[in-house]
This record gives sequence, C-alpha cells and structure tokens, in this order.
Amino acid sequence: MGTVVDAPAVVAEEVTENMLGGKKVTVVFVLGGPGSGKGTQCANIVEHFGFTHLSAGDLLRAEIKSGSENGTMIENMIKEGKIVPSEVTIKLLQEAIIKSENDKFLIDGFPRNEENRAAFENVTKISPAFVLFFDCSEEEMERRLLGRNQGRVDDNIETIKKRFKTFVESSLPVIEHYNSKDKVKKIDAAKPILEVFEDVKAIFAPYAPKAE
Repeated sequence: MGTVVDAPAVVAEEVTENMLGGKKVTVVFVLGGPGSGKGTQCANIVEHFGFTHLSAGDLLRAEIKSGSENGTMIENMIKEGKIVPSEVTIKLLQEAIIKSENDKFLIDGFPRNEENRAAFENVTKISPAFVLFFDCSEEEMERRLLGRNQGRVDDNIETIKKRFKTFVESSLPVIEHYNSKDKVKKIDAAKPILEVFEDVKAIFAPYAPKAE
C-alpha cells in the first residue's frame, strides 16, 4: 500500500518539472502600491543578491509593444485600471522563468489579487519563499507618481486614484493570506531610498552570494 500513499507526491513533483522544465527556483513576491519604490529596490536586490527581476507590468508592456492581439487587450485593460487575466500574466512569468539561467526570482507587482495568487500556485506549483511588502501612505505614493514623468499612460491623476483603489481592494487580501503563514516581510517604504535598502539588505542576507 506504501506506493499508493507516495503517488500524489510523485505526481506533484512531475508537474513542477513540466511547468518549469525541471527547474528548482526561489521566488519572492514584491508587493506595494504604485509609487512605493518597488522598482528601485528590486534593482538594488538584483545588483547585490543576484536575483532576476521579473516585473509583471514590464512583461505586460513588452507584450503590448509587440503589437499582438493579446497586447491590445492588455493595453485596454491597463488604461481602465483593470487587472489583466491571471492566465495571461502567469504565462508571461512562466516563460521568463524558464528562459532565464538564474534560479532566484523577484516577481514584482504580482499577484495582484487572491485569484492571481491561487492561479499562480496551482499552475506553477511554486509557493513564494516570502512576500516583500513595501508599505507606503497613499499621499506619499501620489506625490512620487505625479513627480515622475515617464510618459506612461497610467501616470495621470484619475488612473493613479483607480490604481490605489485596485491595490487596496485586491492586493491587501494577498498580503493577509501570506501574513497568516508568516511569509510577509514588511518594509517602511516612506523612508529615504538608502534607508529602505538597509532594511531590504537585512531581509535578503541569507541569499547573499557566497564568497569564493
């Protein structure tokens, strides 16, 4: 009877290999409202700790630029401040993980809601090592967003307000879910960039590259 008991574990293992081509990966979800400074800190983590940064937003924007039918649908949804369907984003993330030679990934701006989270774990069979949450007041994020003129379609005040609302309604339940599993590491993102990175470094110390 022992083989029957072991069977589910074997199946799960095979699924993981199918989804990521046999890769074993460390994934950290990076969450925070628009303008909380996630992108800046992700760049620092990549430089100091050797992670590969996958921004769900950047992957979606690249898909838009490609001019595909998928891209047009994504563009319309982003303009309306809506969340792109899980399967679209997960497929882009999965492809990026498989193509990369790295095995440590920061996934930035995803999962955006509980449905995203459940779908990602079900499809990829990956559970994050932890969630890095950049906590920042709405006033501070708004000030930062209006100050950065990157020519992005989603940096006007109406869209910013919609994105804040979406973040609070959709992403906070994800943070609460992982918090219940002691997997959330919260950062005070209102502090100056260098101070924020000191806090980040303390969290990522176990992942520092080993000295030769």
